[in-house]
Amino acid sequence: MLEIQNLRRHKLEPVDLTVQAGHCIAVTGPSGSGKTLFLRAVADLDPNEGTVRLNGIERNDILGPDWRRKVTYVPADPAWWGDTVGPHFTDIAAAEPYLEAMGLSADAFDWPIDRLSTGERQRLGLARALALSPDCLLLDEPTSGLDETSRSQVEILISSHLTQGGVALMVTHDLAQARRLAALSLRFENAHHELMPL
Repeated sequence: MLEIQNLRRHKLEPVDLTVQAGHCIAVTGPSGSGKTLFLRAVADLDPNEGTVRLNGIERNDILGPDWRRKVTYVPADPAWWGDTVGPHFTDIAAAEPYLEAMGLSADAFDWPIDRLSTGERQRLGLARALALSPDCLLLDEPTSGLDETSRSQVEILISSHLTQGGVALMVTHDLAQARRLAALSLRFENAHHELMPL
């Protein structure tokens, strides 16, 4: 269970939210309304205030890297710092099943970063996150660059994460996708937010 109390930061009014195990909240709203700022605050990647707990553990009680392994942020365009894919994974064996599930071959670990398409970067970024076995996924438009087949493969993995008792916050502009994966939407608009049914 993810509990957020009075989470606030610059350009984001305080947020209170509880996400039960096995559930996803769709984070919706127009571009620039604070959706990514919110996810980054939950992950403690930017300065913020408030209380965030995961399964009763308060994030301030553990080291930042340990928190981000449990509460893993997957940006819309994941960062890459090496020349090839492999060095970006701490556990290639753990990631291989996720690559296969998303239609990527094992030799993807040898691919040069500069040859990756947007969709390949997104799927590899998700595989990198899932290989950490996080309890909470913070997904920022995880399928924006994908075709229908790849989108379905990603949604199956997200659903599996939820079935296993994980939680997710997912930024999406696709209302149909939001309804497939979530029952509630946290909608941001003009720096305000509202929790509403989908």
